[in-house]
Amino acid sequence: MKHFASLFLLCLALVACDKRPEISPDTLDGGVLFDPSLYQPATYLVSHANPHPSPAEAQRPVLLAVHGYSASTFEWSELRQWAGGRTDFSISQVLMGGHGRDYDSFKNASWRDWQAPVMEEYERLEQAGYRNISLAGSSTGCTVILELLARGYFSRHQAPRQVLLVDPNVVPSDKLLTLVGVVGPLLGYIEADNTTGEDKYWYHYRPYETLKELRTLVNLVRNDLQQGFRLPAGTQLKVYKSEKDDTADPVSAVLIHKGVQTSDGRAVDVSMVGSRLHVFTRLDLRESVTPQDRDNQRQAFEDMALRLTR
Repeated sequence: MKHFASLFLLCLALVACDKRPEISPDTLDGGVLFDPSLYQPATYLVSHANPHPSPAEAQRPVLLAVHGYSASTFEWSELRQWAGGRTDFSISQVLMGGHGRDYDSFKNASWRDWQAPVMEEYERLEQAGYRNISLAGSSTGCTVILELLARGYFSRHQAPRQVLLVDPNVVPSDKLLTLVGVVGPLLGYIEADNTTGEDKYWYHYRPYETLKELRTLVNLVRNDLQQGFRLPAGTQLKVYKSEKDDTADPVSAVLIHKGVQTSDGRAVDVSMVGSRLHVFTRLDLRESVTPQDRDNQRQAFEDMALRLTR
């Protein structure tokens, strides 16, 4: 086994001659394409679109939606499209720090930088007078939300009404993430298997520094879940998890179910979904989408809307 490991590392060293990729300008990494929320914040963030809500507007549910690692606000756009002209709730699509820009912005951002815009939008909404705020996350967006809950962030802020987690990445399916500290400096980066369309909304190249940050975050949250914590009073949580997932191991849902309780000690809701997709609620730009995938998305969106407005 030791000889195999040595050979593996040697092979990595041989292929990792250039630690910086050749970046095409027509990908998100290139610094030409940017997430549109950066220059049209009022289209994506309720705090910018309506900074002075009326009393009635302040009571209307606002869902703060957080995308995953290497992604962008695009990951939650289908929920907004599905909601259409509904006026019974609003959506804030938050761009995580270091995302949606260029390769170097992504490379140099820590997981706390990723998380910071979530807190900033939450606090802007709170300070503007909104009183019915909920959180939704996909993949690593779930992980940054769970970290906020575990460290007691909401003890100093109003509690979210709902926390809705789609394919939370607490236990990554790719176990090579555990080796990133060893192989990362040799590789410099890894390439994502994106479609051409996805390269405009997800990073094609993932610097090893960001993978180290991801590993740190998931390890921290996994430890929090193993120790266990309770939600703030008045907060409900639901997990929607694909049964087959090449990115986030389904055991992530088990850990959340065991590790998180409501304020009165009750179990949180978990729904296992008959899907092979990671972030099954995002279907646009995928190479193959089945009628079952469409049905899974619709059912999840309907359930989210019901939980927000009941």
